[in-house]
Amino acid sequence: MGRRPARPPVPASEFAGFRFPPEVIVLAVRGYLRYALSYRDVEEFLAERGLVVDHVT
Repeated sequence: MGRRPARPPVPASEFAGFRFPPEVIVLAVRGYLRYALSYRDVEEFLAERGLVVDHVT
């Protein structure tokens, strides 16, 4: 029997290394996809909730 190749380490979270918490990312992506918002609309949407995010982020 041969040895299995080593697997790369799995990150603790799919959101590891991102600047914003997973809840903010999910909220922004949901608004962008579900309601077909532009990046600037998502920026305004998050600003209404007290989150300062630039549309290029």
